[in-house]
Amino acid sequence: MAHRVTLIPGDGIGPEVVLAAKRCVEATGIAIEWDEVIAGADSLKATGELLPEGVLASIRKNKVALKGPIITPIGEGFRSVNVGIRQALGLYACVRPAKSYPGVKSNYKDIDLVIIRENSEDLYAGIEFEEGLEETRELIKKIEAMSNNKIRPDSGISIKPISRSASRRIVKFAFEYALKHNRKKVTAVHKANIMKFTDGLFLKVGREVAAEYEGRIKFEEAIVDNMCMQLVQKPRNYDLLVLPNLYGDILSDLCAGLIGGLGIAPGANIGDGIAVFEAVHGSAPKYKGLNKANPTAMILSAALMLDYLNEKEAAARLENAVKEVISEGINVTYDFKPNPNDPQAAGTQEMAGAIIKKLNKA
Repeated sequence: MAHRVTLIPGDGIGPEVVLAAKRCVEATGIAIEWDEVIAGADSLKATGELLPEGVLASIRKNKVALKGPIITPIGEGFRSVNVGIRQALGLYACVRPAKSYPGVKSNYKDIDLVIIRENSEDLYAGIEFEEGLEETRELIKKIEAMSNNKIRPDSGISIKPISRSASRRIVKFAFEYALKHNRKKVTAVHKANIMKFTDGLFLKVGREVAAEYEGRIKFEEAIVDNMCMQLVQKPRNYDLLVLPNLYGDILSDLCAGLIGGLGIAPGANIGDGIAVFEAVHGSAPKYKGLNKANPTAMILSAALMLDYLNEKEAAARLENAVKEVISEGINVTYDFKPNPNDPQAAGTQEMAGAIIKKLNKA
């Protein structure tokens, strides 16, 4: 029986890298029925909406989506499509593996980390009060009265909600992910030494959940600033990190830097029985239509999708095919080459074609 998957091409290089990933998925032999819908710039031109309700309806129906990068115009009041999808569908867990592949330019090797980021709250909840507004000044007065702390009157204010329920949900997700993917250790990353009632709650709940898995998965704690240093100095000491929203965003990019950049960084946003898979990188509009963009992150995101669909053998074959092509260093895009101006660099679809050839030989 075929899996039905929502396909969102995205903006900029999105349609090109999504096409490459779609071709690779189909080459695994797994039957997929694609339900293609548009969101982002093309949708805005056609419908006046960045995120039409039909896109969300398709994902709700199919339960799984493969999504290309989508641009959010800066400073024009548009809501992020990525955040909108996560919030509308309750995709509370962001999963971002960071894995070394031979042939990728990097100062590190043998990195194999997974970052589990809470997606629904923290400073990214978007509860903000603009500097200079009357309601902001009133809020400042109330905070000062309740806390005996002084706040400059020309401040903007952001609220950082961290709840027991969302913290428990994400930490439990991290431990279950570790069990299913043969991970040995979960590290909860926080700043509870300073933010005792928000990060402190996250850490307290993390300890409670960890006790339920004692003897099966090792548990550690790390303060976020120290964690940054440790990841640069001793990244192989860590296995799976679980973090609140803001820290998870920052450290997932740090970990991508360890393995060679966002071009090979896949991602997934997962809720209860529903998931959207996407590359971590942006839409890179200046490369649109040039058949030049590196499709690896999108293809690896598709491999994560296959794993989620319980097509684990196909997911492993696809990842291995990607690994072989990169390690050979021949049919790869310009950013894998020692000289980015190498005229022998492969295009987006040509690299996908080389990966497909490996799949056909497997």
